Amino acid sequence: MIGAWRAPPLARVGLRARAAVARGWVRSAASEADSRQPAAESRQDSQYRDTVLVPRSRFPAQLPGRLQPEAELETQQKCGFSELYSWQRQRKAKQEFCLHDGPPYANGDPHVGHALNKILKDITNRFYMMRGYKVHYVPGWDCHGLPIELKALSEVKGAENLSPMEIRQKAREFAERAIEKQKSAFIRWGVMADWANCYRTFDPKYEANQLRVFYKMYDKGFIYQDYKPVFWSPSAKTALAEAELEYNEQHVSRSVYMKFPLLKSPPKLTSVIDGSSSASVLVWTTQPWTVPANQAVCYMPDSAYSIVKCTTTGEHFILAADRVESTAAVLDRQFEVMSTCKGVDLADGSCAHPTIPDRVSPLLPANHVTMAKGTGLVHTAPAHGMEDYSVASHHQLPTDCLVDEGGFFTEAAGPELQNKNVLEEGNEAVIQMLQAAGSLLKEEKYVHSYPYDWRTKKPMIIRASKQWFVNTANVKATAQEVLKKVKVIPTSAANRMLEMLDRRTFWCISRQRCWGVPIPVFYQKNTGECLINSETITDVIKVVEQQGTDAWWTLPIEQLLSKEAVAKAGGHDVLDYVKGQDVLDIWFDSGTSWAHVLEGQNITVLHGGVGIGKTELGYASGKLVVTYCKAAFACKDKGLMLANSFSA
Repeated sequence: MIGAWRAPPLARVGLRARAAVARGWVRSAASEADSRQPAAESRQDSQYRDTVLVPRSRFPAQLPGRLQPEAELETQQKCGFSELYSWQRQRKAKQEFCLHDGPPYANGDPHVGHALNKILKDITNRFYMMRGYKVHYVPGWDCHGLPIELKALSEVKGAENLSPMEIRQKAREFAERAIEKQKSAFIRWGVMADWANCYRTFDPKYEANQLRVFYKMYDKGFIYQDYKPVFWSPSAKTALAEAELEYNEQHVSRSVYMKFPLLKSPPKLTSVIDGSSSASVLVWTTQPWTVPANQAVCYMPDSAYSIVKCTTTGEHFILAADRVESTAAVLDRQFEVMSTCKGVDLADGSCAHPTIPDRVSPLLPANHVTMAKGTGLVHTAPAHGMEDYSVASHHQLPTDCLVDEGGFFTEAAGPELQNKNVLEEGNEAVIQMLQAAGSLLKEEKYVHSYPYDWRTKKPMIIRASKQWFVNTANVKATAQEVLKKVKVIPTSAANRMLEMLDRRTFWCISRQRCWGVPIPVFYQKNTGECLINSETITDVIKVVEQQGTDAWWTLPIEQLLSKEAVAKAGGHDVLDYVKGQDVLDIWFDSGTSWAHVLEGQNITVLHGGVGIGKTELGYASGKLVVTYCKAAFACKDKGLMLANSFSA
């Protein structure tokens, strides 16, 4: 900016006088860099500068680095940046406009990703404010969850000996420090928001509202408890949702080809197989550690299968016709095709378990069997696979899990395997057992895509356990119809969200940690039956509103559960029950933020969420979405998303 100035009447002054005036202007505007030039060079340059008439201004061409923060704060104070939000809320406006702030995670310092998110939202809010709208924008923070818990514990020696309440206190302190850093930065960036009334997901009022949403969904049948296989993180000792996985494309598994000896030949193949006392079905798996949990072998009903004879050993094997050539090459054997049949002809056959002689594994039809790899016959362990579990449920097979929370074999797996890590020495032990039983035909390394815990960066397993789920299948049609009415920016994001909704049948919302909002359920000590009704939830919410969810860990059950609630459920004594130990998925925390922020107000809403595929269900189920904006992620080197959960 050029300051106001008036040129002297140069026509009336001599050349020497004009040069003197010019020298004064030039010297006052000379930069600091010029003053550091050698004296000789400076004198030479001044001969030219003295011949130029330039205006004079008190506005500096640049500020030294040490003065920039002071100037920034001075500008904010003089211009009333902090007062703009309250001013526009108090003025008369034709209409309300709400941009709901999907909360950032309170697990580290502010970074460029935060800046991108907040500045885009600020541009949107100021645009609507200038159009005459009264803007509603309450910022908040997502404060619970495993990443914060792990970071807090990393700062403590002997963290494994801390009690749940000590862990919660450390995690809260860590989150509070992160919030203060992020909030200070957001304000310094000039973001217009209701900074005096920010929400935090660990605030008692917020937690109480979240529990109300949970119970409403439970009461309508959208939330249920079940025992089924889920993605499990042994490194974090908790269940995870599919959205919390990342895939390592270079994971190396130990794959095995093994044989299941036929105990009962399929009736339609008796004439071909009964003459051989050594007929088996060939099975391939990349998870040998799941073999002790095997309950069946599955085939594709409509595919073709061959009975082959190994020319070197005389053994007979059954495998998919399309996989004969490739399997023979891998095993380095010669196969002679004796007969071919349809998969349905394998019905009513059964095999001996390869390492447990007294267990029978039936041959069962299944549509998830693939012909793209393996042998076309799938080893089925109901406790360690979603499709396996579906087969087991249909045919009433056992679904016992032999693996504990840390990924170690339990006592039920037998003395040879007990206390061995299933992904390490446990895997090796099972392979050795297959070898000793004469069931192992080939072991080789197999590179493939494999799920990892996106926080700990360690491999996942699939493990059956009792968990709480949102039945997304029940709301799928409604959510898809709602989404079609939503204005999504960019439009390509809408298709991804529709695909996600169509693919998802359930959402596991329970986590086996202590830093989070507890699932407000009590269990009968003897039967394990869960207790939750309108009376129990009222009792719990009343306490949480006053003391927060810490009360779930600090108070005795008598102060959380009333006799009236127990009596309504047909119980007799409060002490017959225990508190549940699971907490809610943090995406449920942030997905219910609208219930706290809007407080029943009828406001046109623009959701500012940026987590595609993670929190949309929570927003859509609340019927609050009018417009959804999907901002790009800020990335660091190698195209990785910039996030505090990733190490530098």
